[in-house]
Amino acid sequence: MARGKHAARGETKPGQRGRTRGHREQTEAESDMATSEATDTIRVLVVDDHAMIREGLAQLIGEEAEFEVVGTAADGRSALRLARKLNPDVVLMDLAMPELNGLEATRRIVKALPQTRVLALSMYMDRDYISRALEAGVAGYLLKDSPPEELYEALRRVAAGERFFSSRIPATVLKGAELGRRRRRGPELTHREREVLKLLAEGHTVKEIAELLKLSQKTVDTHKTNLMRKLDIHNRVELVRYAIEEKIIQL
Repeated sequence: MARGKHAARGETKPGQRGRTRGHREQTEAESDMATSEATDTIRVLVVDDHAMIREGLAQLIGEEAEFEVVGTAADGRSALRLARKLNPDVVLMDLAMPELNGLEATRRIVKALPQTRVLALSMYMDRDYISRALEAGVAGYLLKDSPPEELYEALRRVAAGERFFSSRIPATVLKGAELGRRRRRGPELTHREREVLKLLAEGHTVKEIAELLKLSQKTVDTHKTNLMRKLDIHNRVELVRYAIEEKIIQL
């Protein structure tokens, strides 16, 4: 009898085994469902140089169950680094930022991560600015004063592989922006040349640029010579004018 009691203590009764198996199957089913739901979640990286806007957007997006904010960044360089690390579905990208601006960061992200879509965030509604964003590779263009519902819709559609533009942008502006993108045939500058161009146009010296980019002054001089030759620019005034026209810097 004692042996039977000890055996019973270490065994599972038939009824218990059935309940355990059923519980296990139910747990696995719930786990599969949770995995499926997690897979359907749209993973978003929020990029804006203004802390209040950045954190506000992150909170607003995070309140919706269908979205997950995987990170935030305050400039284009940080955005590029985090995008490579986190591999988000969508990068909500402010276009006007210090360091590496949103247009250049977008170019690099879409080249390095073709599966990641970039949704531009901007206060500008002019044709040329939208054209530059399209040329950089954005999948959508959202105005900063858009209501939350439009933000959510933009994230959904861009994540699904569609294009999206704020409803307040006139169709004529969008058509002109698309035509401008197709017609523009400017010289191809490397990412580093664009960085040097931006910093030169902002008034930095070659020595300062070398320190900022952690390059030798000779290397910066080489980039400066190459970009000015490609653009057929011969002085700083022309260089600044070009940077403004191309939305590389803003006044």
